[in-house]
Amino acid sequence: MPSIRASQEERDARKIVGVNAETVTNVTSTDFPGHYPGEDHEWDLEEFRNTFRVKFHKLQPLDASFSLIGIDASIANAFRRILLAEIPTLAIEYVFVHNNTSIVQDEVLAHRLGLVPLTGNPAGLRWLRQYRKPTDVDPEGSGVADNNTIVMKLDVECTKADNYDELNKKGEDDPRLLYKHAHVYAKDLEFVLSGRQNTYFEGEANAVRSVHPDILLAKMRPGQCINMEMHCVKGIGADHAKFSPVATASYRLLPSITITQPILGPDARKFARCFPRGVIGLEEVSPEEAARKGSGYEGHEGEKKAVVRNTFKDTVSRECLRHPEFEGKVKLGRVRDHFIFMVESTGQYPSDELFLESVRILKEKCAAMKRGLGNILR
Repeated sequence: MPSIRASQEERDARKIVGVNAETVTNVTSTDFPGHYPGEDHEWDLEEFRNTFRVKFHKLQPLDASFSLIGIDASIANAFRRILLAEIPTLAIEYVFVHNNTSIVQDEVLAHRLGLVPLTGNPAGLRWLRQYRKPTDVDPEGSGVADNNTIVMKLDVECTKADNYDELNKKGEDDPRLLYKHAHVYAKDLEFVLSGRQNTYFEGEANAVRSVHPDILLAKMRPGQCINMEMHCVKGIGADHAKFSPVATASYRLLPSITITQPILGPDARKFARCFPRGVIGLEEVSPEEAARKGSGYEGHEGEKKAVVRNTFKDTVSRECLRHPEFEGKVKLGRVRDHFIFMVESTGQYPSDELFLESVRILKEKCAAMKRGLGNILR
């Protein structure tokens, strides 16, 4: 028996999650085999290739926004979780304090150093292997080597400026002018090359360094100094937030607004104010619409009517549902398979590469699962 295929209008309606004044409806996805009698919803790779789309809305080095259209929530959420917790990045893990006479305690300063985002030659960062810590099962771990550990140093001492006496006589009170190294910044971290690292990290442009050089680490006064050695290793955000490559990675569903009955005149202007600017527009009722019977615009030629312009900007605040004059005239919802991602990189990866990394890691996970299932079936 040939399968039935629903109309495009029906398929589109099934994708809408209804947002009502106090409830949310049609939440669960229904496009799976057996739900609709006579319809074949078996997953098809060719159909997925034809319907899946990626659309970029904003692409900057540290900030990207894009839409994944035509995928299930489980896959979109897998990408989000991988972005947050499973892409390996480099961060300071071990801090060896030789001398610290500043007012910042050793452990506090070490914690601040660990949260400094680092960057360097992308090829070199990919070449680095993850450091395996010693455990009870593996007392030796992977051992410190040039391909799993980056060494950095912080050696600064606060002294009076050469023209200190002159500035002091003038009444200058800015410590950054009166003293050298009164403020210790991330740019004071020095990268130390070792072994084969000169292949990837030699030169100022390729060296491991802070993404933001002006991050304040400590304040000092004459006679105080900091002398530390730091070991940077690769890790994942699931182990510690400092290894997360993103400041935030989130998604939302594309809002849907359907005007079911005409909204005219002052009501149209009030309706537009219920949404962020640019979501709802005002247009004049055309002669054709006014002459068409049953359109709802009869006798309103030239009046302003509310039309949907750009649902992407909507926040689904439900403000319009509070007003009785709009009752039964508008339906709000979200498109279930249209995910709008917002990814903000901490700087080690460009924002557009982060998503590609998450795809690569998900493919590796799928391959590992496939191998495991194959071993079970042997």
